[in-house]
Amino acid sequence: MVICCKSLLTQCMKEYKYCFLFLSMTPAFKLLLIKLLHTAIWLVLGSMVLFVFYSGITGHITRYSWWAVAAIVVEGLVLLLFKGSCPLTVMARRYSDSAKHNFDIFLPEWLAHYNKLIFTTLFAIGLLLMLVKALR
Repeated sequence: MVICCKSLLTQCMKEYKYCFLFLSMTPAFKLLLIKLLHTAIWLVLGSMVLFVFYSGITGHITRYSWWAVAAIVVEGLVLLLFKGSCPLTVMARRYSDSAKHNFDIFLPEWLAHYNKLIFTTLFAIGLLLMLVKALR
């Protein structure tokens, strides 16, 4: 019985070694990894919002413009599902009790605070212009 359990545990550790690695990290290091991932995702999604805005302003609308719209809509649905918070913010909250808006991402405090307002406005304007120009 002991050999069987030991064998099973060894197999699980091989298959899920990254899970065990994450569990053995310090809370500060886990927060750092979450901040890096959150910042990388923010850069991609922020670029997509700017691309939608650019597409709307210039009228240069491609299938990539619509893919960017779809990605941002999915992100919006995720935010709605998590009551306005990014899932990574929820995860990072486990490792920090900071009241700062940028505790979970490498952004200036003011940008982290007004992030949704700024990028939602740019996205809405870009999408509206895209729709107007696409329907002409």
